[in-house]
Amino acid sequence: MDVLSDAIAAMRTGHPHSSRSVKRGPWGVRFPASDGAGFHVVLQGSAWLLPPDGAGPVRLGPGDVVFLAHGYGHGLADHPDTPLEDARLNADGSWPALRDRGPVHGDDTLMLCGAYRLNKARAHPLLADLPPFVHLPARIGAHDRLRSAVDLLGAELADPQPGSDAVVLALLDTLLLYLLRAWWLTERPEGPSGWAAALSDPAVTAALRAIHDDPARPWTVGELAARAALSRAAFARRFTALVGQPPLAYLTWWRMTTAGRLLREGDAPLRAVAERAGYTSEFAFAKAFKREYGVAPGRYRKEGAALPA
Repeated sequence: MDVLSDAIAAMRTGHPHSSRSVKRGPWGVRFPASDGAGFHVVLQGSAWLLPPDGAGPVRLGPGDVVFLAHGYGHGLADHPDTPLEDARLNADGSWPALRDRGPVHGDDTLMLCGAYRLNKARAHPLLADLPPFVHLPARIGAHDRLRSAVDLLGAELADPQPGSDAVVLALLDTLLLYLLRAWWLTERPEGPSGWAAALSDPAVTAALRAIHDDPARPWTVGELAARAALSRAAFARRFTALVGQPPLAYLTWWRMTTAGRLLREGDAPLRAVAERAGYTSEFAFAKAFKREYGVAPGRYRKEGAALPA
């Protein structure tokens, strides 16, 4: 898998959800803090985002997308001064299905909102580096694939057809990847740095892909440097500067992240999970896992199975 897709897959827990809603002014909604990430898209009309970091209100126009990666509480309203009411969410944190499917009038705002459950305790640094919110303004010719995913998701929610549940889940996964790709590769105001630069650097990307494709392999810095077509010293310096960890430290972190995901989502024997994580000894794996997570692998699996889907 490529690094971006792999990072998302490792953090995801349960299923994402979304809703389409019509707001008729005056309106203001306060969204509570959550354990996941969320997005808002203005399909028609306008809105104001009241950011989670205390910054000034941000005006959103038709086609604008906002992504909040860290689950901070925030507000949306037709005007910055409109009082906010708490969002009325379902028991699982999802938004109620839209009941009003009548026409959208000129003063109304049509919104598309969604959320993803993420394992914050094991946040990939690629997502951890994101700001409190990402605003992707609508611009002609910008992010065509993201816009297409938004259009398809909005249409599926507005007029469900047989198979819509599967289509919506697939589109939500697609939308998340397009959101992150748009930010990391084209929208960062400070220019490429950190993980943005790592994803754009062929040498570091080659090494990251090698680690993600085969985390169980006993990689050495020299072997990864060869994949990057750099000298050992030059590769180690570049990788550490962009990724934030030395190559073998990141390898260990990714192995443990992979092991946690296998334990949480599957029923493979501990020996098989240990081998996938690069350990020939189940005892050595259990010791390393407990050092990293604070609990034994078996207990982690039981606790993960008790989490809601």
